[in-house]
This record gives sequence, structure tokens and C-alpha cells, in this order.
Amino acid sequence: MSLPDGQAHILVGAAGDAPDGIVVDAGIIYWTTMGAPVVDPEIPGEAGQDFSRRNGGLHALDMDSGTRWDVVPSGTITTGKQLTSDGAGTLYWADREGHRISRVRTDGSGLTDLVVNSAESGILGECVGVAVDAGRGHLYWTQKGPAKGGQGRILRAGLALPAGETPEGRTDVEVLWNGLPEPIDLHVEEERLYWTDRGAPPSGNTLNRAHVPSLGARGETPEILADGFQEAIGLAVDSEVGLAYVSDLGGNLCAVPLPGGPVAEAIPPRIAALGPLAGLAGLR
Repeated sequence: MSLPDGQAHILVGAAGDAPDGIVVDAGIIYWTTMGAPVVDPEIPGEAGQDFSRRNGGLHALDMDSGTRWDVVPSGTITTGKQLTSDGAGTLYWADREGHRISRVRTDGSGLTDLVVNSAESGILGECVGVAVDAGRGHLYWTQKGPAKGGQGRILRAGLALPAGETPEGRTDVEVLWNGLPEPIDLHVEEERLYWTDRGAPPSGNTLNRAHVPSLGARGETPEILADGFQEAIGLAVDSEVGLAYVSDLGGNLCAVPLPGGPVAEAIPPRIAALGPLAGLAGLR
């Protein structure tokens, strides 16, 4: 979608089953798919969709040539959610029903799990959002908990597994925030962490930010930058122009001025009303 005129252009007409996370790196678009759910016709909405089958994937499109390929073929992961890049050839994503955070090189090599929560943890152990601070060697992720449940968490660990440890039992995992409504997508930039939240108002369905706590410390009370979203999901932050973009399942793509940022260019607060929207990525 071009800004500020709001004209949308379809790049991939058949992106796979339930595309969710997206990132653009060196002219290549990468995205995750959640896979096809098993649907219970007796239960309406998301509650009736079971994504526990292992049929998610990670895919790519060269914007110049139009060539499309699978970085991680469908069926390799369970439920691909937010996707990010370290800018040096490695992609990271959250696997919700897979209860894990994983990474792979952009050429498809080196598929590795970094965090694996036990299946017994259920929805409390489902990972949704992910962000990487390669300079400091930190990995951040969200575990949203039950819908509107007030049990959401944001966690941090090192980008490298501690020596001799496994993804299932690593000892460097920190819980930075807990008791959040329902945190979803993340963005880390310098000393701040931004996230969307799907939970119940007043703290939920919001865009939030807070200073990244030092090692061993807990996070401060987050600053709510905007509220009133219709199930906030996607997040892209452009600090150069002082804007954060948020997408929601109501089909809205919104621009939020950042407090203390530069004077933002004239972009309307609600850019578009489309179908349900998930992940976002910015491209200059």
C-alpha cells in the first residue's frame, strides 16, 4: 500500500493458508503461513478454528523478478506468526501452536529452535510476537495467553543458546512483563519496545511502548500510545517520520504519531478499511 494515497496493490494473489507474519529484506518479501485449520462448525469465529496441525510454512517473493519459493515448506512448522529479520540473513518467527520461537537462514539452511515451551503449558505457552536486537544479542517474544485473559507476557532471552542447554530448558529466559491483556506483535528499537495488544479495554486493543529493562530487571508500566483498535495485530514503526502503523482484524490500517518524535508527514489516522489484516512491514 502506498502512502499517503492509500492505494493497495496485490503482490501475491495466493499466499497460502492463513498468511500472518511479513518482513522485507534486500528486495525480498518473506511471510509465514499459519496453515489450514480444522474448523468446528458448531463454534463460531476463531474459537472454532484448530491450528494445531503441523501445516504452516515460510515463503518468499523476489520483488524484482516475481520469483516465488518456499524458504521453509508448508508442514515444516505448525502455526507461523510474526516474522522478523536480523538484517544479516537470518529470519526469526513465532510458532503459536508449536509453542516455540525458531530461526532459519534466508537460503533455508540452519533451521533451529531457540525456545520450546512444553505442550502441557497449553495456550499460556503459545508464542505469537517476536523481535530481535542483534546488536545486543537479545530475542524478545510474546505469549498472549487466553483471549481477553489478562495473562499475557513479554519475555527475553539471548540470541544464542547458553552452552550445553536446549531450547526446552534454557536458563536465561526473563519475564519482562506479565499480567498484560493479550500482547501480540513486537518491535524493538534502541531503548524501547513497542507492541500491539488484542485484550479487553482499557489496557487492551492498544498500541504500547516501554523502555527495555536492564538485564535482571522487570519492565516499567507501559505507555499506551493509541487505543480503540478492532483486535490489534500488525505493527511497523517508522521513527524517522515519527509514526507507528497498526493493523487490526477489523480491516483497519492506522497511523499513530509517536510522542516526542519528529513532525510526521500528513497521513490520515485511518489509512484504509480492508479485510482482516495481520502482519505489517515497511518499505521505502
